[in-house]
Amino acid sequence: MTDLINISPEVISKEKQDTDATIELFISVNLDYFKGHFPQSPILPGVVQLDWAVMYAKQMFNIDCDVKDIEVLKFQVVIEPGQNLTLQLTQKSEQKITFYYSSNKGKHASGRIVFDTLS
Repeated sequence: MTDLINISPEVISKEKQDTDATIELFISVNLDYFKGHFPQSPILPGVVQLDWAVMYAKQMFNIDCDVKDIEVLKFQVVIEPGQNLTLQLTQKSEQKITFYYSSNKGKHASGRIVFDTLS
């Protein structure tokens, strides 16, 4: 029997108003991304945070094209297992969405996703 892969955060809530979307997430200690990523002090890899931001931006704003570029990407505070996070998305234009992750520990990561409208 194959183990199920656990790669998605638990979505606590989703809310969208006009150009803003907020997703409340719980980051389970059982996510596969924590396995081997600093075993003594596990953290959520930045590439996963970016992947989730793109995934939720596409879902919340009905975007069906590829990512063209990532701008002003910053990782400020590590995300550890067992945390509640808020992912805030803001649609700045048809092609650009800003995102940031925050929790009671502060701002974790932020950036701007540029989608390719030609794909």
